[in-house]
Amino acid sequence: MSESQNCYIIATASTCDLPRTWLDEHKVPFIAYGYTIGDKLFEDDCREESRQAVYEGMRNGDLLKTSMVNELAYIDFFRGLLESGADVVFLDMSQQMSTSYSNSLLAAEKVRAEYPTQQLYVMDTRCISGGLGTLVVEMVRQKEAGASFDEVIQWGENNKLKIAHRFTVDDLGYLKAGGRVSNASALIGTVLNIKPVLYVPDDGTLQVVKKVRGRKASLKAIRAGIINDLATIDATGVEVHILHADCRADAEYVRDEVRAAYPELGNVSITSLGVVIGAHCGPGLITVFYLCGGRNPE
Repeated sequence: MSESQNCYIIATASTCDLPRTWLDEHKVPFIAYGYTIGDKLFEDDCREESRQAVYEGMRNGDLLKTSMVNELAYIDFFRGLLESGADVVFLDMSQQMSTSYSNSLLAAEKVRAEYPTQQLYVMDTRCISGGLGTLVVEMVRQKEAGASFDEVIQWGENNKLKIAHRFTVDDLGYLKAGGRVSNASALIGTVLNIKPVLYVPDDGTLQVVKKVRGRKASLKAIRAGIINDLATIDATGVEVHILHADCRADAEYVRDEVRAAYPELGNVSITSLGVVIGAHCGPGLITVFYLCGGRNPE
């Protein structure tokens, strides 16, 4: 350990979907994924105004494409962190969801050779979006409470698979474009008003676990899953993080339903979803994340 037990940095990627204000307040550096609108290239800056502009544009017909982070970008990012003299814990999306993770491993291996007296730990978080954000928040809390480099890594490894990820989308066209549903399934689903409910299991993939008729039914399925999870633990003080892609009223419905069922919960937050996940799932995406006893798609 360099210098002191608490001399280390927790860093992440813009795909944690945390608000820029929180990242700045807690001094959590992040590497930005890129996206294009038409022929213009942008960086995911985690700012609320950027997210709102993107979703407004998507509703008006803008087509977004996202890009992975290449190895050279990770090398520059890791070097910049290690030049401070601190050790580094880096948290990005699940390796099953992004080829960027493999690039980060290659970059880390090269950069470690340049800083042999420091530690750079790249975690396979098995999390995406606000699930990754939840892991970042909880590990930063551990650090700020005095946990050492090794202790905060151990906490993350022990608890990352206790972060539930629940999703529902409003437009199957985005899942079709990303290859998650077939053209035929998307067409039939649209005609029948089918709404998929998705979940991230232990392997860190994104799976359709249920199909229901209508938006309200999909929100109720999300609610039921949350309530079932919370019934298996002491829900006192548990925080629930709801992220939405330009559908705040639906997010508030889920918040109010969950709060009514478990008034002893801690903060139930509502924030805008980040651009990268939103680009693949479209406006109307609702996502919910929280610590529980273990992942269970039911």
